[in-house]
Amino acid sequence: MAEVEIERPRSGVALLRLNRPEARNALNTAVRTLLAEHMRALAADETVRAIVVTGDDKAFAAGADLREMAEAMPVDLLLRQTHVVWAAIADCPKPIVAAVNGYALGGGCELAMHADIIVAGEGARFGQPEIRVGIMPGAGGTQRLLRAVGKFKAMKMLLTGEPVKAREAEAMGLVSEVVPDTQVLERALALAETIAAMPPLAVRQIKEVMRLGADAPLDAALALERKAFQLLFASRDQKEGMAAFLDKRKPAYEGR
Repeated sequence: MAEVEIERPRSGVALLRLNRPEARNALNTAVRTLLAEHMRALAADETVRAIVVTGDDKAFAAGADLREMAEAMPVDLLLRQTHVVWAAIADCPKPIVAAVNGYALGGGCELAMHADIIVAGEGARFGQPEIRVGIMPGAGGTQRLLRAVGKFKAMKMLLTGEPVKAREAEAMGLVSEVVPDTQVLERALALAETIAAMPPLAVRQIKEVMRLGADAPLDAALALERKAFQLLFASRDQKEGMAAFLDKRKPAYEGR
């Protein structure tokens, strides 16, 4: 069995499932490499319009694999070029939904934060416990967490290493929604299927503008939004969507 399995459960939707249950889906080099390879392939696949990433009912991913890190030296980490692997996920133009049951700790929490929407089970736990083993997050855990929940909540999580429960994560803005544990994957797939039925160019532009505009000055971000808005009027999908609305029929989007 592959350490990352790929499925096509719904029209336009790809599912990536972490498959290291014996290690609570810890993100070793093989898992990160497979995730990156799948993300690059799915980004280029025109039949895929949304991606769901999940683990199992006990763990989304319980962090990095410390067996690969305990004796590593700085040059070892430099040569591993893990930022290139993570970039394949961060730069994916397709919407990503994380379906989180159980633990999302360390690299697992960072992986969830690479998604665009996070659906969490009521029993899920999110945390960045790296400080407890003498290090700190290294795949966006400080910066993405800060931007998601603000300085004071992020500092508490990062400096204590204490995880937060799903409902608290939702209240602080780290989670999109919380559902019963047994409904997590189904809800994530339903959201992905809904997104997959939307006009792909509009979906792509929304994700791109939000990602690039988040850290830009407001005037620059608004200008980026206006240009993307105007560009969509050159698409066949815009003409189809508005015509279908006026004709009171279901639109047929092509991504053109």
